Order: sequence, then C-alpha cells, then structure tokens
Amino acid sequence: MCRNITELRGLEPPATEEEILAAATQFVRKVTGITRPSITAASAMEAAATDIAAIVSALLVDVPPRRNPPPTMPPLRRPEVRARLGLAPFAPS
Repeated sequence: MCRNITELRGLEPPATEEEILAAATQFVRKVTGITRPSITAASAMEAAATDIAAIVSALLVDVPPRRNPPPTMPPLRRPEVRARLGLAPFAPS
C-alpha cells in the first residue's frame, strides 16, 4: 500500500522519536487521503499518529535486528530535507 513509508528498522543510530512520529504521520495521511487536514480533522489525525508512533516504538524494540541497514536514508536524516523543514541538523543521540 505505502511504498514511500520510511523504513526505520535497522537504522544506526536507531530511529529517533521524531522519525517514528514523522512516519506515523505519513501513514495517517496516506490512509485518510488527507494531506492538509481541517482544524476538526487535525486533532484526530494527530492523536492517531501519536498512538501509531507508540505502537511502532514498541514494535521496533521487539522485532529481530536486520542484517543490513535499510536501502535508503530516512528523510529526516538528510540535510536538505531538514533545512527545507527548518529543523536543526540531524544529531544522533
């Protein structure tokens, strides 16, 4: 369904909360078909993304490690994406 959802398992350093929430938000936008939610839809979508992010965080702890890292670098680790979004450079924790 969602070829463009970011792969987070196997990243070094591990996926950050910011990356997990961004992927959850991307998933919610994809399944709802809403990229720019109205005020009424925004709170429901944010709550859903937060719930999904918590589930994904637990899942990433429980799944076995990858043998190789994901084939592409997550967008929030790319300097050009962070600059476009007005975020500080990625600093692994």
